Amino acid sequence: MKTDSMRTTNRFKNTATALLVIGVFLLSLSPVLAQKPDEKEILESFPHHERVVYKTVKGTELDLVIFYPTADKMQTKNPWMLYVHGGGWAGGSPFNIFGKPFLGTLRSLVDKGVICATVEYRLAKNGSTAYESAVDAKDAARFLLKNAKKYKLDDNKYGAWGGSAGGHLSLITALGADADFKGETKLLDEKPKFKCVVSYFPFTSCLNPDIRPNSIFADGTLFVRLLGAPLEEKPELAKLLSPTELLTEKSPPILLLHGDNDKVLPISNSIYMMEVAKQKKANVELLTIKNAGHSFSGKNISPSIEELNDYAANFILKHLK
Repeated sequence: MKTDSMRTTNRFKNTATALLVIGVFLLSLSPVLAQKPDEKEILESFPHHERVVYKTVKGTELDLVIFYPTADKMQTKNPWMLYVHGGGWAGGSPFNIFGKPFLGTLRSLVDKGVICATVEYRLAKNGSTAYESAVDAKDAARFLLKNAKKYKLDDNKYGAWGGSAGGHLSLITALGADADFKGETKLLDEKPKFKCVVSYFPFTSCLNPDIRPNSIFADGTLFVRLLGAPLEEKPELAKLLSPTELLTEKSPPILLLHGDNDKVLPISNSIYMMEVAKQKKANVELLTIKNAGHSFSGKNISPSIEELNDYAANFILKHLK
């Protein structure tokens, strides 16, 4: 027989459990609330930032987190960079920007008056592919252009950057034709023209089999994630999602950074893009990081993280003048 105190205790447990479930659910709705402790600490070290919803897809809000310079460095119009995160196309978060390949560059850019935005996009799973990811990144750029005055953004001086899957998507975002990556109808009047791209250890071609050996694409199964089907079933989409195929003489200047010991997406990806760039007379530069694996892991890498952070920041600043 249950006593009143036992019933009260059970009600308390049930209520606490329900509140815990609700809390976890609410945390899952917003990447800003669901940050890891170290990410939250780094985010708070940027005193001027905000979360902005740039589009809603099937009831799900997609965010931008925007980092602003201090008031004394803000102008009426400020150059800006759009960061696209990595994570194998099916993972990661906008807060990948706090990783060691990018954080130093982020701090340098913000300190020198560049507004930076990091974008949440649909991941390649649950019916979505890397194409939807690219469409979302395009829409984020369109949104920022459409609202340039509101966010004090220059409508001419801006670029894209990202690493790994985000390096690939940053290239697609900047190089892909708007007509091929249509998203929100209300944003389609905006036609982004990026001034530069910085792409770290990217995947650069679905079409060249020579860059697949000894990589995550070696057996071809990852193409199902990217394309929604095996490579041979989606030739046109494979072309659209191949940065080398989108490269032209009129493409914006591109900086590739790649470790020479990368076992995930080998440096052959960036070397191949350099070869294509030479053929097409496109402006592409490669900074090779010696002794570095994917995400610049490894000991005694050269240049150092600090040096490559500065190199990337200086490249961006040069092209956003």
